[in-house]
Amino acid sequence: MLHTNLTHVLSKDEHSKLLQENENVMICCGRMGPMCIPVYEAMEELENEYPHVKFADMEFDLPDASVIRDLPECRNFAGLPFVVYYKNGKVVKATSSIQTRDQITAILDEHFGKNN
Repeated sequence: MLHTNLTHVLSKDEHSKLLQENENVMICCGRMGPMCIPVYEAMEELENEYPHVKFADMEFDLPDASVIRDLPECRNFAGLPFVVYYKNGKVVKATSSIQTRDQITAILDEHFGKNN
């Protein structure tokens, strides 16, 4: 399990349930490594600023993480983490490798609207 304060997605069923129950979802699929930890930290900080977005993590090495690893949007990704943004259960954006807080907020604002 990843050592974050985010919601942990541990199975395909939990992934599906998360998407069904939340309109706006950001999932960071990675490990506890130097490229992933800054993304988890930014997500933890942004949870209070974006209450209309569900932030979650998924361990890259879990067999069920194939729901993210095998997405067409992630097919050519080489660097961890894989970050996927969902709107109404559909992928609206996917990124790989380290992201800054500003890069993340730009994506959140573009696809989920600014928090008012």
